[in-house]
Amino acid sequence: MKVRVISIPVLDQDKALAFYTDKLGFVKKHDIPLGEGGRWLTVVAKEEQEGTEVLLEPSPHGFEPAKTYQKALFDAGIPYTQFNVDDVREEYERLVNLGVTFSVKPTAMGTVKIAVFDDTCGNNIQIVELL
Repeated sequence: MKVRVISIPVLDQDKALAFYTDKLGFVKKHDIPLGEGGRWLTVVAKEEQEGTEVLLEPSPHGFEPAKTYQKALFDAGIPYTQFNVDDVREEYERLVNLGVTFSVKPTAMGTVKIAVFDDTCGNNIQIVELL
């Protein structure tokens, strides 16, 4: 088995695309209309464009359990997913300068350093540096 796509529920695909490309530095890979306003919309790391895709999946309309789960994670401060970075402090400073809001500043935890930010689309996202 191989991981080719991970899914992140987003409240607004256009807003998510702007955030994930303009702020986080991902590049758009696929943008395929699926009907009813939804799209198969993926982004990838600029440095690994053939790597794992992040599917910016519309938070299911009319399926309250998914919305409840996403909101509960966000309200509890629990990250929906994490992205690895080479230097958490450097990435934190870059993102803060772009207006990204962090709920957890760079913090060493054993063999990793982490920070957590709001992706403006309903999710906390953690960045991780392996020490």
